[in-house]
Amino acid sequence: MSNVLEVRGLTAQRGGRTVLNGVDLVVPAGSIVAMLGANGAGKSSLVMTLAGLIDGAKGEVSLEGKRIDGLTPLERRRAGLAIVAEGHQVLPGVTVHDNIAAAALSLPRALAAERIEEAVEMFPELRERMSVEAQRLSGGQKQMVNIAQALVIRPKVLLVDELSLGLAPAVVQRLGNMLRDIAAQGVGVLLIEQFTTLALSLAQTAYVMERGNLIFSGTSQALRDDPSILHGAYLASGTH
Repeated sequence: MSNVLEVRGLTAQRGGRTVLNGVDLVVPAGSIVAMLGANGAGKSSLVMTLAGLIDGAKGEVSLEGKRIDGLTPLERRRAGLAIVAEGHQVLPGVTVHDNIAAAALSLPRALAAERIEEAVEMFPELRERMSVEAQRLSGGQKQMVNIAQALVIRPKVLLVDELSLGLAPAVVQRLGNMLRDIAAQGVGVLLIEQFTTLALSLAQTAYVMERGNLIFSGTSQALRDDPSILHGAYLASGTH
C-alpha cells in the first residue's frame, strides 16, 4: 500500500514555544491512521502545520511523492489535502447548500455542482436540509457539513481534527462508519482524536504524541494490547 502523505522532521513553533519537534509520519492511501494524545500534546498544531497555517515550520511534507511544504494553504487544498477542523463550525447566516458550495468556489460551476451532489450522496439527511440555515442543524449534522465541504475537492488526504468532540455516541458511530467508507474509496485519513477507543477501533495504525514529540508509532492493536503507553502519555501531559 503506497503512502499518500509523508511527513519528515516536521518542527513548528507557536508563541515562541516548540509545539512540534521533528515529527515523522506516513498515511497510506485507503487507510485510517490515528494520532492520539492529551490536550496540549500538539495534535491540533500538527493539523495547522500540515495545512500551512503556521509560519516558519520546518521539515518535509509530501503528497503522493510531491513536496507541498512550500505551498500556501489554498495550494495545499488544491493539491488534495482537505481538513475537517475541530468544533464542527459552519458559515453563519447561510444554508447548508451554500456552506458546501463555498468549499467548491475554486471549481468551474458545472464541476462544482457535480462535486456538491457527489459529497451529499454520503449524507442523506443533509439532502433533506439543503435549504435550511446551517446554524440550525444539530452538532452531528454540522460535522457532516464539514466533511462534505472537505469531500468536494475529492481529497487524497483527509485530516480530521476531533471527530467526536461534543457529539452523542450514536452520532459518533455513524460518522466513524462514514470515515471507513471514505477510506475505502482510496483516501488516506489522519484522525486526530482524544477519544482513544473510537480512534483505535477505526484506525489500522496509530501514533501517540506527547508535548510535540511522537512517543509511539505502530499498529492500533499494539496500543490496545499495551494501554500503559497511552496512560503514560496522558499522565505526562497532565503534569506539564
